[in-house]
Amino acid sequence: MASAISPRTLKRPDHDWPGYRLTVDDPLRLDCGVDFGPFTIAYQTYGTLNRDRSNAIMVCHALSGDQYVADPHPITGKPGWWETMVGPGLVLDTSRYFVICANVLGGCMGTTGPQDIDPATGEPWALSFPVITVRDMVRAQKRLLDHLGIESLFCVTGGSMGGMQALQWAASFPERVFAAVPIACAAKHSAQNIAFHEVGRQAIMADPNWRGGNYLREDANPSAGLAVARMAAHITYLSEQALHRKFGRNLQDRRAITYGFDADFQVESYLRHQGSTFVDRFDANSYLYITRAMDYFDLAAEHGGSLSSAFKGTHSRFCVISFTSDWLFPTSESRELVHALNAAAANVSFVEIETDNGHDAFLLHEPELFETLRGFLSGCAEHRGLTRSW
Repeated sequence: MASAISPRTLKRPDHDWPGYRLTVDDPLRLDCGVDFGPFTIAYQTYGTLNRDRSNAIMVCHALSGDQYVADPHPITGKPGWWETMVGPGLVLDTSRYFVICANVLGGCMGTTGPQDIDPATGEPWALSFPVITVRDMVRAQKRLLDHLGIESLFCVTGGSMGGMQALQWAASFPERVFAAVPIACAAKHSAQNIAFHEVGRQAIMADPNWRGGNYLREDANPSAGLAVARMAAHITYLSEQALHRKFGRNLQDRRAITYGFDADFQVESYLRHQGSTFVDRFDANSYLYITRAMDYFDLAAEHGGSLSSAFKGTHSRFCVISFTSDWLFPTSESRELVHALNAAAANVSFVEIETDNGHDAFLLHEPELFETLRGFLSGCAEHRGLTRSW
């Protein structure tokens, strides 16, 4: 048996972000046909890997997320984006599970992306960075697991783009996934979602400071365009009910409208704040690349147009979770996924959670989500025999 591994025994990186970093020298063949490498993966771990390395959970982050799932963010100082889920005694119990979260390929928090230096030119990659896909992100994560000596994940989970990665893991490497929990996602990106992403990309590229993608070389920053992209996207993460409950038509720090274009309404002020804080922690070109990766995601297309074929012969256990007020990834798309899993004779459960929090519900305090995931993982742990593996 291999000895137990604690995060403290893993080599710390020599870079600006706290956490761990792996440099992969062997090139990765990307879907666009490029052999890309060497590249770096930045990641965080929580808990301890057990003796037979069977208790690892891969948490995959969403578009605007990163590896700091349960740590204060090193730039904003805000709590980890899933601090309600990951930690001792929580649903992803780090006294029981070894949780891994890696910044995706193309990201901007330590994993190689368009803001990093192209060794061939000595300049930032910018738009010469190869276009990546969700499948490329998962292939890179597989390299990380190989490095950690983890042959099989107990579970892979995530919401939104994180859910896409969870599905890609189960489809691409079924022998390495015991259980998968895709949350608030779909097996392909819809035309509506592609349209919203295109609006965001055009906002960035229309900013004069984008400079054809070369803003880092020219000491510029398309912050206005990126802020607008974030504002437009953030509207899709909420529901009409949530917006009304939080803001309604309430005015912002005033008793009457100004007959001008300042932020008269609280919802305007909120969106402007979301945009301005986002540009402090995210790279504009990374936003272009990651949204494109989501647009290209289509599991059925990868398997001759048959979604059930993506999971043919799988032995992984699935728990698909959706939210009633999520209009970005509506429940109908989760049902389509469940039907395909049933057609492939997969072991699958499905829960639609009643909430008015919209797409962002997976990031918020949703007791039914916690209860559902805790129960599913407990059942999987019993079948995995985790209680006997310490």
